[in-house]
Amino acid sequence: MQKGEGCYLWDIENRRYLDFTGGIAVNSLGHCDPGFTKLISHQANTLVHCSNLYHNPWTGPLSKLLVQKTLASGGMYNAARVFTCNSGTEANEAALKFARKVGSMRSSSSSSSSSSPKPNPKHELLSFTSSFHGRTMGSLSATPNPKYQAPFAPLIPGFRHAPFNSTTDLDSLITASTCGVIVEPVQGEGGIHAASVGFLQALRARCSAVGAVLIYDEIQCGLGRTGALWAHSRLPRDAHPDMVTSAKALGNGFPVGAVVVSDAVARCVAVGDHGTTFGGSPLASRLAHYCVGRLADPRLHAHVRRMGALFAARFDRLRARFPRLVAETRGIGLLLGLQLTRDPAALVAAARERGLLLITAGTNTLRFAPPLVVSEREVEEGMAILESAMEEVVGRESEGA
Repeated sequence: MQKGEGCYLWDIENRRYLDFTGGIAVNSLGHCDPGFTKLISHQANTLVHCSNLYHNPWTGPLSKLLVQKTLASGGMYNAARVFTCNSGTEANEAALKFARKVGSMRSSSSSSSSSSPKPNPKHELLSFTSSFHGRTMGSLSATPNPKYQAPFAPLIPGFRHAPFNSTTDLDSLITASTCGVIVEPVQGEGGIHAASVGFLQALRARCSAVGAVLIYDEIQCGLGRTGALWAHSRLPRDAHPDMVTSAKALGNGFPVGAVVVSDAVARCVAVGDHGTTFGGSPLASRLAHYCVGRLADPRLHAHVRRMGALFAARFDRLRARFPRLVAETRGIGLLLGLQLTRDPAALVAAARERGLLLITAGTNTLRFAPPLVVSEREVEEGMAILESAMEEVVGRESEGA
């Protein structure tokens, strides 16, 4: 691809494509958003990087805005501080390290003093089946998928895994040895599966009981994607986390990540415990500040919910017309999945030939994560292309039967 505008991309032969991948849930404001592009130029002519040895005009305001908008949205009621970094996997690595540090502090305070250092007994981390948290070693260790893990084994010890959306055996899975639990409120890469309120409430209750921290990975499902600022913003307080990780849409294509943490977590992390060379740069922070301001707008959230409902209605029509191909529809807002009965590769190729870009997730799932600014006309255009592509794929299969 050589250029983009709004919800469209053009390749090197100037063919136009409607982008329903959104750079894998990154370009939430669309490609080459005018305000975003103007800020890049202005800040690049002012100051790009100076390291976090020094304050700059944008990292503090970004952190303050993230906390303010989180609280205003009904999300994480004890949001207090922010650590900035460069990507989603870095945000999750930071959160996992913070959980280990909290565990170390809490286990130290409950044990007798000793002059010699001892292994931290509160070090275990729990994640869930079909999750995806990143490709660096810590976040990869929390991603129980052999496709990603096997080439890099052995992984970091201390990670345990449990069935997603199941409250069975949580007492034996989250114990006094557990320092943290990481979960996606809506799984993206795993196939677009939403966590139930009851499941998240049970995680919160068990983490509180044993002094573990609860981490919500909202890298893909956060920042307006579900029709609220955070996927957990509409949940009751007894389902809120101690940390929320973010990236992707936070920079609309520019590398930036963040971890929103509670005061209780922040108090356990001392200056120098964790760091980053590029994180929180003036350029990244200014761009992220702009993106948060746009993505926190309730009017955008209402639009996302309307477009999500339109997608769902068109999915129902496709399911009725192609019942042997379309098995189920899932998702919230504009993070949607169309479950197929077979490998979607041929359908993805047929759609691309007609000018529609799609991506897969999980097993035989078409994933839809278009820019949040997608219009009704563009949804209708994309669904017409998809229906045409399905006609071709089903027709080919019928001829070969």
